[in-house]
Amino acid sequence: MKIALLGYGKMGKTIESIAVERGHEIVYKITENIEEVDLTKADVAIDFSVPTAAFKNITTCLKQKIPVISGTTGWLDHYEEAVNICEKENSAFLYASNFSIGVNLFFELNQKLAKMMNSFSDYKVEIEEVHHTHKLDAPSGTAITLAQQIIADSSKEGWQLDNAQENEIPITAKRIHEVPGTHTVAYNSEIDSIEIKHTAHSRKGFALGAVIAAEWLQDKKGVHAMKDVLSSLS
Repeated sequence: MKIALLGYGKMGKTIESIAVERGHEIVYKITENIEEVDLTKADVAIDFSVPTAAFKNITTCLKQKIPVISGTTGWLDHYEEAVNICEKENSAFLYASNFSIGVNLFFELNQKLAKMMNSFSDYKVEIEEVHHTHKLDAPSGTAITLAQQIIADSSKEGWQLDNAQENEIPITAKRIHEVPGTHTVAYNSEIDSIEIKHTAHSRKGFALGAVIAAEWLQDKKGVHAMKDVLSSLS
């Protein structure tokens, strides 16, 4: 498989290493001016860029009929527009706030726990995420996904960074040097606490999941999610 890497920071370099280990070829490493590049040598594109570049990266690929996966967060105000372009161009697109297989299993646990806890109003839910100091957006896309899952199965109406109201889920975002990513969902009452937690030890889990998703998306059409990839692996 021939891959276009959109964004060549630490994640891009880790993805390159894992992709090559799995027998793939990196044919583009693009950090800017993507609209000037003919991407037709690529079978699929992987976007781990920055929030200000992600939408242009994704839509340029879609318009050139290159299937694209994106793990960039902080651009989702334009997500529906990207979906519409994908459908119009009959291309393929997969976005995930986190490509780690472990995190996606964590998402499944979060949904099940939220359904269980919905009947117990004495417990107050909160989310904490910790990332490296280079991460540009806060809260993380993963934390937002966790919050959205809980909202879907509870009386909560939204989430808020730090100063949450009674009907909102409080999210705390911490930035600590070289922490790949830690997410904790806690339900606290006066008598006890229940927590589920995912701790990434390196970027390799995110990168491996992204490459697996790209392998899966190649030759497909339409808009997909990481759940579709996981269902094919189980």
